Amino acid sequence: MKNIIFFGPPGAGKGTQAKIISEHLKISHLSTGEILRNKILQKDELANQLKEIMSAGKLVSDDILNKIVLERLTNETNKGYILDGYPRTIVQSEFLNTFLKNSSSKIDYIFNIKINFEILRNRIIKRSSEESREDDNLEVIQTRYSEYLNTTQKVSNLYKDTHKEIFHEIDGSSEIQEITSNIIKILKKS
Repeated sequence: MKNIIFFGPPGAGKGTQAKIISEHLKISHLSTGEILRNKILQKDELANQLKEIMSAGKLVSDDILNKIVLERLTNETNKGYILDGYPRTIVQSEFLNTFLKNSSSKIDYIFNIKINFEILRNRIIKRSSEESREDDNLEVIQTRYSEYLNTTQKVSNLYKDTHKEIFHEIDGSSEIQEITSNIIKILKKS
């Protein structure tokens, strides 16, 4: 059983790597983006609010995400999981730390996928044409990247300072297979 967090800006490949590694380790991949996109399909009042927030490139409130994640983590505690897109704020990281303490569990690995904005922008534009995601256009990309720099990167840096022994920087500009190979090497070492 392994509990893993993936950090990195939008479009860095967190979801792709989390999916591959979850299959490799046979553990759950908890993608908050995917969970939220599925919620939007339900077309209720919360779905409409989420669609408006996400289409503008803004972050969903801590309360909403914490409830969603708590529900999912409670079911995965004994099996292992990968968190992709969570925690994104200091409040969410504090919520996660409280959950971990109360459930007597811990995070085993933290991977931070680093990539420059130009490569990122081109990747997201390509993904947009392939997946038809409404949250993948140039204006939203810039907003989401700024949100990442102003909030999520602070959380990532906090974990880097407080969890040095399990925090791993990954070059996100490499090919998918090479990134996966680097992550698997780290997992095998420990």
